[in-house]
Amino acid sequence: MKRVLITGISGFAGSHLAESLVRKKKYEIYGTVFGDGYQPVGVPKHQLVKLNLIDREATLTLIKKIQPEWIFHLAALSSPAKSFFDPRETLTNNIEAQVNILDGALGDKKIERLLVIGSAEEYGQVTENDLPIDEKVNLNPVSPYAVSKIAQDFLGRQYFLSHQLPVIRVRPFNHTGERQAPLFVVPAFAKQIAEIEKSKTEATMKVGNLKSYRDFSDVKDMVEAYRLAMEQGKLGEVYNLGSGQAYQIERVLTELLLMSRVKIKVVTDPKRWQPSDVPKLVADSGKFKRLTGWQTTIPFSETLTRVLDYWRKQI
Repeated sequence: MKRVLITGISGFAGSHLAESLVRKKKYEIYGTVFGDGYQPVGVPKHQLVKLNLIDREATLTLIKKIQPEWIFHLAALSSPAKSFFDPRETLTNNIEAQVNILDGALGDKKIERLLVIGSAEEYGQVTENDLPIDEKVNLNPVSPYAVSKIAQDFLGRQYFLSHQLPVIRVRPFNHTGERQAPLFVVPAFAKQIAEIEKSKTEATMKVGNLKSYRDFSDVKDMVEAYRLAMEQGKLGEVYNLGSGQAYQIERVLTELLLMSRVKIKVVTDPKRWQPSDVPKLVADSGKFKRLTGWQTTIPFSETLTRVLDYWRKQI
């Protein structure tokens, strides 16, 4: 049994990753929890630790105590939109936590692999000539969140070069599924539909920019990529993770509205627009796919159905 530490295990991707690893029956799983969250099925409660990762001493002590062989560092403030309102909080949280995890891993003689999670948002303002985006495209961040992810990404690279820490880096493109917070576009739409269906609100959906294109994958496919990155990724390397297909946000909304049980009017809400937005992000994940054989397997329509059904149960 390989001993694994997942930071942010009670969060969206963290909980799906934990449950995926539980099903493999090859991992002894520990996780950090901050605030309220979801308890992954199959992970014993005594192996979940409440911890703020910017508490340096507590973080170093935990890693020393657990002595994990693998660390998946998923915990972060993850909303680009929210980062505009408090850049300091996003930058401080994501960067300090990353440094503490890296320093803790330096003191763990059993550590074999550490996964640093970046983001497609690191690429930011790209041109049509850059599409689809491979790992060589210049980084042009347009949000404080994106800057924080570049810092995490490059800190992982620096610790690999300076200390030979066994770091692997990934830049996941958009992924969605059950449990994702309604700060993000798909659950935001789905939650509003579920509320309207139950007459919790008037039959009007408020939306922001619908013209952007994003590369969506199902979270279940994405966490499988995380596992494969740990098993087969080359130390020090960075890999884009995405489906390779871009969906316009307007199409996402249309598909969800077609599943609605009531007629809904759509109106634009200026408050839902970001100060700056990226017109199109689509991944070239060829480097990772050639290495591991990974492919997205879950149709996006199936993902949307599951997300809407999830919010119908929550409301």
